[in-house]
Amino acid sequence: MEKALQLALFLENKPGTLAAVCDALAAENINIYALTISDTVDHSVVRMVVSDPHKALSIFEDHGTLVVESDVILIEHDNKPGSLSRVAKQLAASDVNIEYAYLASGPHCDIGTLVLRVNDINKALDVLSTEESRVGP
Repeated sequence: MEKALQLALFLENKPGTLAAVCDALAAENINIYALTISDTVDHSVVRMVVSDPHKALSIFEDHGTLVVESDVILIEHDNKPGSLSRVAKQLAASDVNIEYAYLASGPHCDIGTLVLRVNDINKALDVLSTEESRVGP
């Protein structure tokens, strides 16, 4: 489990936009660890956690892209039923709200990655790092 900087990009909702973002990151050898896209009529919000967020931020700003930075929590967790439920219950019991989350793991993978945006990141880290609330492998 670790705190990470997430970048939220506001992009035109049209074909090729995501490819251009990925190309720009790849050209600078920046890896994408997590990504989610929400769409609206006019634009998309692309939230991502990357290997070098400060360099990526510079690239996006150089291209005139609106970017918002947020602290999130990355959790490697067991890919088993109930893993997310345990995390959500632990945070709720400590009055930490999950503002949004996204996760991914393949059906045959033992471990997945969960990205959480919470209202109190330091409290969430404390709650989830206690010995009895270990969620990882």
